[in-house]
Amino acid sequence: ITEVGVGRGKYHSINVPLKDGIDDHSFQRIFKPVMQKVMDTYQPGAVVLQCGADSLAHDRLGCFNLSLDGHADCIKFMKRFKVPLLVTGGGGYTKSNVARCWTYETAVILEQKLKDDIPLNDYYEYFSDGNYKLKLQPHAVLDNTNTRPYINNVKAQILENIRAIEFAPSVQMQEMPPDHYLPEYYEEADEEEEDPDERMGEIERERTVVR
Repeated sequence: ITEVGVGRGKYHSINVPLKDGIDDHSFQRIFKPVMQKVMDTYQPGAVVLQCGADSLAHDRLGCFNLSLDGHADCIKFMKRFKVPLLVTGGGGYTKSNVARCWTYETAVILEQKLKDDIPLNDYYEYFSDGNYKLKLQPHAVLDNTNTRPYINNVKAQILENIRAIEFAPSVQMQEMPPDHYLPEYYEEADEEEEDPDERMGEIERERTVVR
């Protein structure tokens, strides 16, 4: 939590240490207020949101206990800010859960509803771990070691770190002036484009390299 950046970048890095077994309720209690403060303070022109599936319950390496709905609620919350949002995948070490996560969250982004029953497909048997359902239930016996006092303390420290930013940084998008253009870029663009059907493979390219 103390790793907040250095020099001119100090307080521009935010780390939220969470313990094993965190569930939907505890996660949202810290995610929403922190991200609200981040958006209010930094006022970004766009957001890149990486949705790693290793925080879901039943991940082979992960130690969190989030449901698919709880995970996707983060996307729903960030969409409310009405800024350009680039959503990417991330970690995830149970391949059936990764597929579930990215399918469901793509639907959330597009505001589409999906049935919980996974339709027949070439990889249908991969989803037998969840009785061929889209949504898996979190672990019933995994303890959430993130106590209410711990969550409140972490949240308070992070919000205090964010308050150290006096001005919201902002970079305006502008058209690049002509004198900043790279001549070699346009020289290459003027050359005849390589026929995509006659491109050399990697081995052929190696043979043509002058050593």
